[in-house]
Amino acid sequence: MKNEIKIWLHDILNAVIEIESFFEDTQKSFTDYQNDLRTKRAVERNIEIIGEALNRIFKT
Repeated sequence: MKNEIKIWLHDILNAVIEIESFFEDTQKSFTDYQNDLRTKRAVERNIEIIGEALNRIFKT
Protein backbone atom coordinates (compact mmCIF):
# COMPACT_ATOMS: atom_id res chain seq x y z
CA MET A 1 0.00 0.00 0.00
CA LYS A 2 1.30 3.44 -0.90
CA ASN A 3 2.34 5.75 1.91
CA GLU A 4 -0.11 8.41 0.67
CA ILE A 5 -3.02 6.02 1.05
CA LYS A 6 -1.95 5.16 4.60
CA ILE A 7 -1.86 8.86 5.45
CA TRP A 8 -5.35 9.41 4.00
CA LEU A 9 -6.71 6.38 5.86
CA HIS A 10 -5.19 7.82 9.04
CA ASP A 11 -6.94 11.14 8.32
CA ILE A 12 -10.25 9.28 7.92
CA LEU A 13 -9.76 7.42 11.19
CA ASN A 14 -8.91 10.64 13.05
CA ALA A 15 -12.00 12.36 11.64
CA VAL A 16 -14.25 9.49 12.73
CA ILE A 17 -12.70 9.45 16.21
CA GLU A 18 -13.20 13.20 16.50
CA ILE A 19 -16.85 12.94 15.45
CA GLU A 20 -17.41 10.21 18.04
CA SER A 21 -15.78 12.37 20.71
CA PHE A 22 -18.45 15.05 20.27
CA PHE A 23 -21.07 12.62 21.55
CA GLU A 24 -19.17 10.65 24.22
CA ASP A 25 -20.08 12.55 27.36
CA THR A 26 -23.73 13.23 26.68
CA GLN A 27 -26.44 11.45 24.80
CA LYS A 28 -27.90 13.92 22.33
CA SER A 29 -31.06 13.61 20.35
CA PHE A 30 -31.04 14.58 16.70
CA THR A 31 -32.95 17.74 17.62
CA ASP A 32 -30.21 18.67 20.12
CA TYR A 33 -27.64 18.11 17.40
CA GLN A 34 -29.57 20.25 14.92
CA ASN A 35 -29.70 23.11 17.41
CA ASP A 36 -25.99 22.90 18.31
CA LEU A 37 -24.41 24.89 15.49
CA ARG A 38 -20.83 24.44 16.74
CA THR A 39 -21.05 20.64 16.90
CA LYS A 40 -22.91 20.52 13.62
CA ARG A 41 -20.21 22.52 11.83
CA ALA A 42 -17.44 20.42 13.39
CA VAL A 43 -19.13 17.19 12.28
CA GLU A 44 -19.68 18.60 8.79
CA ARG A 45 -16.02 19.59 8.52
CA ASN A 46 -14.89 16.12 9.55
CA ILE A 47 -17.24 14.58 6.98
CA GLU A 48 -15.61 16.85 4.37
CA ILE A 49 -12.18 15.58 5.45
CA ILE A 50 -13.40 11.99 5.09
CA GLY A 51 -14.83 12.72 1.64
CA GLU A 52 -11.67 14.44 0.44
CA ALA A 53 -9.49 11.57 1.66
CA LEU A 54 -11.75 8.96 0.04
CA ASN A 55 -11.74 10.91 -3.21
CA ARG A 56 -7.94 10.93 -3.26
CA ILE A 57 -7.79 7.23 -2.46
CA PHE A 58 -10.21 6.34 -5.26
CA LYS A 59 -8.22 8.44 -7.75
CA THR A 60 -5.00 6.58 -6.88
